[in-house]
Amino acid sequence: MALSILVAGGAGYIGSHMVKMLCEAGHDVVTLDNLSTGHRDAVLGGEFVHADLLDKPGLAVAFARHRVDVVMHFASCCYVGESVEHPRLYYRNNVVAAINLLDVMLDAGVHKLVFSSSCATYGLPETERISESHPQCPVNPYGRTKLVIEQILADYAHAYGLRSVSLRYFNAAGSDPEAQLGERHEPETHLIPLALEEAVRVRHGGDPAATQLRIYGDDYATPDGTCIRDYVHVHDLCRAHLIAAERLASERCVGAEAYNLGTGRGFSVRSVIDACAKVSEVPIRYTVAARRAGDPPALVADARKAEKILGWKPQFVALDPIIATAWRYRMGRYVHSIRS
Repeated sequence: MALSILVAGGAGYIGSHMVKMLCEAGHDVVTLDNLSTGHRDAVLGGEFVHADLLDKPGLAVAFARHRVDVVMHFASCCYVGESVEHPRLYYRNNVVAAINLLDVMLDAGVHKLVFSSSCATYGLPETERISESHPQCPVNPYGRTKLVIEQILADYAHAYGLRSVSLRYFNAAGSDPEAQLGERHEPETHLIPLALEEAVRVRHGGDPAATQLRIYGDDYATPDGTCIRDYVHVHDLCRAHLIAAERLASERCVGAEAYNLGTGRGFSVRSVIDACAKVSEVPIRYTVAARRAGDPPALVADARKAEKILGWKPQFVALDPIIATAWRYRMGRYVHSIRS
């Protein structure tokens, strides 16, 4: 059954991959984005609406002009360090914007939402792998904004019949397997694209000693002293969102549901850099800087609930194939920049 799906933040990294998948699956897609961090040329199908979630009247116009069965909400600020330095920005752009979106949805008679949440809602892990029953005690403003929104969704479910699926994913990584889309953050802060940018620089004649790649902290209580994260491929994340939307449309979702998305495998920062060097076949150097505020030492998912209820399992479970998709995209962008 074809659905009409509005994707808020559909010009961003994960959102743009989602729009492509939805269009390929035969759904009618409306992308809503203010392009503050997204890219218009990353929206590869459907209709595009230039709008801001902080502009409630403009948002209401967008809903009045389009039939919407399900909303997918990706639009948010998402950097831990930045959230510590500028919490006001995060509470406004994440929480206030989400409330605006929910209010306009309800006014328009739309009661189904897939929410892009985060493992940052859990805070410091009390177990080796984090399940949905783990206490939610975020240690940074970014995680707190995501938790606040999840709590709002629970309250709205009880009061207004809003049905939602919150997907708490761990570290999104990789690129479109067809290399049409990838990470284009400005500035880039994610480890894999930064390491691969360094590989591109050295591969094309850059001085390896002039590296700008940094490891933030090498004194954590982990095997090699660097942070450990669970990297889940963007294509797998999008599949989970698609499954969630179909679950909402079939009326199987009751109230506010939440699921972890991850591979259940943790990789240290150093091991990720080593894997990037292996895939790119370029030695990658780095320097060590002080820890970033708000970074837990390890975050690894227990995603068995998503497998049991949603039927979702990651297709990309090893690190090298994830990085290989990002490398193909990165090299394609380099070739394009040379030709243009």
